[in-house]
Amino acid sequence: MRVGVNLLWLRPGLVGGSEEYLVRQLVALDDVAPDLELTVFALPALATAHPDLAEVATIVAAPSLTRARPARIAVESTWLAAQTRRRRLDLIHHGGGTMPALNAGVPTVLTIHDLQYLTYPQYFSATRRRYLAATMPRSARRAQAICVPSAFVARTVTEAFAVLTERIFIVPHGLPRQTPDDDIGPSVEQLQLPDRFVVYPAITHPHKNHLTLLRALARVDDVGAVLLGGRGRADAEVTNEIARLGLERRVVRPGRVPAATRDALYRHALALTFPSRYEGFGAPVIEAMALGCPVLAADATALPDVVGDGGELIPTDDVVAWAAALTKVRDDAAHRANLIAKGRARAEHFTAAASARALVTAYRSVLR
Repeated sequence: MRVGVNLLWLRPGLVGGSEEYLVRQLVALDDVAPDLELTVFALPALATAHPDLAEVATIVAAPSLTRARPARIAVESTWLAAQTRRRRLDLIHHGGGTMPALNAGVPTVLTIHDLQYLTYPQYFSATRRRYLAATMPRSARRAQAICVPSAFVARTVTEAFAVLTERIFIVPHGLPRQTPDDDIGPSVEQLQLPDRFVVYPAITHPHKNHLTLLRALARVDDVGAVLLGGRGRADAEVTNEIARLGLERRVVRPGRVPAATRDALYRHALALTFPSRYEGFGAPVIEAMALGCPVLAADATALPDVVGDGGELIPTDDVVAWAAALTKVRDDAAHRANLIAKGRARAEHFTAAASARALVTAYRSVLR
């Protein structure tokens, strides 16, 4: 089975969880489907950013002009279509939620990560909203199979685009390879962390809801926060709120950090906090669970499906409830130990191999 994967939309290091989600799946395909020949079409930077993917797939670098969306769309309908025919691919998998107008006549699989633009249109530019409104429904109708990360996204796709449920395949996130060293390490010590802290790994986009966490933190003494991730559209609001609440000494913002540093922070944190208003999955919650970090997450969108009984679910914007949850995880050792045990058990349901097998099932369905 010769499969091509369109990752031309992916700018390594800038798109967040969808990048890790797809790369982990594709790497794991090598173990679960040895008959599969994988060709990935991407920007030149992908091979450097993900050498593990380069080991199991042929990565074909596209023209660098695909960094601009109009040029990338044109390349998908011309260069990518030509590559698909020349390499005699059996199917093409579009990983970014949309498909080009021309697909070289081969069967198609489409990954839709979420439909946030329908729920929170105010978080998207007018140009972006128009593009998604024009291309996503059309892409969903044309794809032979649609992969989604959670049951929540499956429901929203079915409702929004009237897609038959038998065309939708739930392909959950899988856990990455864990770093075995439990030492907090010099890279973490340099961050000058509070003695007790929670971690929130999320780009400062509006829907990530950093402000609720900060306001809850202001009500709880002796707990700091480490905010991981890049700077998004709500970054100025986050910075201003930290100053307004007088949290400058309690909030550490190192930005994006290596996976080993992130994992060390999870192991030593009081909890992972995840107050996001909208998630198609929410991979950090299972990453934290696997490393023995208690999870406090918003009771919203896909998070209840993913967290299950492995963490504590909290009303998304209820500052008082978040403050109470922070206080309890700080003061109640038995409660924290219970969250750790349940989280570890829950994380065992999410493996890279299981994710890859679900993806292969979608692939084979369109070729039967």
